[in-house]
Amino acid sequence: MIRISTVIITFNEQRNLARCLESVKDIADEIIIVDSSSTDNTKAIANSYNARVIEHKFLGYGVQKNFATQQATNDWILSLDADEALSPELIKSIIEIKKGPGHPVYEMARITNYCGKWIKYCGWYPDRQTRLYNRNKGRWEEKKVHEFWRLNDEKEAIGLLKGDILHYSFNTINEHLNKIEKYSELAARESVENGKNATLMKIFFSPKWHFINEFIIQLGFLDGFYGYTICRLSVYATFLKYSKIRLYYRQQKKQLLINQ
Repeated sequence: MIRISTVIITFNEQRNLARCLESVKDIADEIIIVDSSSTDNTKAIANSYNARVIEHKFLGYGVQKNFATQQATNDWILSLDADEALSPELIKSIIEIKKGPGHPVYEMARITNYCGKWIKYCGWYPDRQTRLYNRNKGRWEEKKVHEFWRLNDEKEAIGLLKGDILHYSFNTINEHLNKIEKYSELAARESVENGKNATLMKIFFSPKWHFINEFIIQLGFLDGFYGYTICRLSVYATFLKYSKIRLYYRQQKKQLLINQ
């Protein structure tokens, strides 16, 4: 029987955290919350579930998740975001894994709740995520956004658990817009730091392709109004990211010329 540490990174998650913790209370042998100086009731909620709360400055999602993983007393880690919870079927799957894992890492499908509707298309499902792993077998890539777990030996097989992560992402469209602004900024800054630029062709054609791919090819229209909304905002997010990359790249080049 293996022991599992559930690790969660937080910042002002009082709306979501209790739901997340409630879903793991019967499978987690330890709960660790790594918090980035929340000003709401996040820490009080964590304490009510006997979680160990650790303050740590946020330096990017990958960095934060690696730090959280290192704080665990067990090698097996269940890493969740505060706005996620485990479905009953996924809880049963993890209970079975505790009896003896057959893989060093496991993926699980994630389904997103958008303004009260579960999104099944738009490229948003099954959205497989690596969330249960032996920490000795890999680490989180330290990207500012879209971090992912990488195995040390990529030839090792990855298991797939039955059941879904329930992702309560956006209660309102405005929340989605705010996240687009935040993520496009982080992604653009990181891209320019890595020497990447965006051409006018990229800015013009990529958003159009995203809409065709997500709304038509990936059947986003079957999700109705919210499917259309998601696909339209994906167009905006893509345009915003590449426009910022082009702007910041040109600013960087200009500053280098001034400093010469």
